Amino acid sequence: MGILEGKVAAVTGAGRGIGRAVAKAMAAQGAAVVANDLGVSVAGEKETSSPADTVVAEIKKAGGKAASNHLDISTMAGGRGLVDQAIKEFGKLDILVNIAGILRDRMIFSMSEEEWDAVIRVHLKGHFCCIHYASIHMRERKAGRIINFSSNAALGTPGQPNYAAAKAGILGLTYSCANALFKYGITTNAVLPGAATRMTDTVPAGRTPGAPMVTSENAEGTPMDPANVAPLVIFLASDEAAGINGQAFGASGFRITHYAPIQAYRTLANTGPWNLDRLFKVFKPTFGRELKPPPIF
Repeated sequence: MGILEGKVAAVTGAGRGIGRAVAKAMAAQGAAVVANDLGVSVAGEKETSSPADTVVAEIKKAGGKAASNHLDISTMAGGRGLVDQAIKEFGKLDILVNIAGILRDRMIFSMSEEEWDAVIRVHLKGHFCCIHYASIHMRERKAGRIINFSSNAALGTPGQPNYAAAKAGILGLTYSCANALFKYGITTNAVLPGAATRMTDTVPAGRTPGAPMVTSENAEGTPMDPANVAPLVIFLASDEAAGINGQAFGASGFRITHYAPIQAYRTLANTGPWNLDRLFKVFKPTFGRELKPPPIF
């Protein structure tokens, strides 16, 4: 019997890359899977078909249970349709995994409003649209697992202000949902993955000098294989993870990392309202000694 036997999962962005690996791994562990994929390019342009159908065919061929979903999860209708399909076809929804996303990379001074809006819409609003309807159903059943996908880009990739903002927003959304939903038996956690996908294929060669270029086409069997992300997702979706809530974990290669949430590091207190002379005098001798720039990617 599989770890997720009897569970029903909905996975967005399940047609390729990490989403595909997660959907197949969940099905292999006994879950019935609704595989959502609109069928778009990395930049979000519509393609002629959805790879969700291919994933579902592979799952069924291996003896698993699955159904494809082609809705736009960045809309309320799409989020509701995904949840409704899981309930209609398999009777319930136990697990929601939010992975779908696009890229429109540009430096902040070159980015258009449309490029900003498109990425925020698919990533951040897409998470909201699905969680909104999934949480209604899960709250009624007093059980559920919500697993969101953020990224190390949330720490500040310079050429991805839209993507970095969306992924940081997903962390905030995760923490908020964790605090709101845990009393109903629902856990909400985030995964920051590292794997070779269509998205990482867009990174210019040589950005990391000396590092071998692993692409989505040759990643299988390497540490950058998207399949290496799936075990963590399976664990967080399982009954064993009932007490794990509001956490962020990295999964890259053969390593899993626990990220601490943002917390106050040091406080500078005054005896009364701050005046400029006092603030200018004490700021650098206190905070100034320990300030570090954001990580460089």
